[in-house]
Amino acid sequence: MVLATVNSGLYKLLFVIHILAAIAGFGVLTLGGLFGLESKKRPGAEGLAVFDAYEHVALKVAERIVYTVPVWGILLVLASGKVWKFSQTWVWVSLLLYIGALGFVHAVHVPNLKRMRALMAELVAIGPPPAGAVPTGPPPQVTELGACGQRAGINGMILNLALVAIVVLMVWKPGI
Repeated sequence: MVLATVNSGLYKLLFVIHILAAIAGFGVLTLGGLFGLESKKRPGAEGLAVFDAYEHVALKVAERIVYTVPVWGILLVLASGKVWKFSQTWVWVSLLLYIGALGFVHAVHVPNLKRMRALMAELVAIGPPPAGAVPTGPPPQVTELGACGQRAGINGMILNLALVAIVVLMVWKPGI
């Protein structure tokens, strides 16, 4: 018994939810680098506030939405009336890339972002040097924060490329 086909209302509803979840979840995450640049422009507590706002929205809201994206995609395959199959290259490679990207996020990207947040908090707690103090160079946190920022940029680029690859697979659907 087929519950839906690619032209059914159920399929189209699932497709809309899938696309909206992808836009809402991945859209926020792809802008992480811009928030990083805005945070960098605002040293001290103000920059930390920008970072914290992005981190909250990205990790508490967008990430949860991103977790639903493959659920909607799997439901689409199941509701397609056998038009789409898990054995088709575009389906299984997309899922594999998603799982790989999610693993990369949790193993590499998020720990780096958490370290950046800790370094920024340390710098805010240290505060500016006392008036009249002879500068001896930036605190070590500044150097480490710069290196973490570069890694965050590279990590973000890797994740954005994975997202582009998934979108390309879904548009061109190789293996049908």
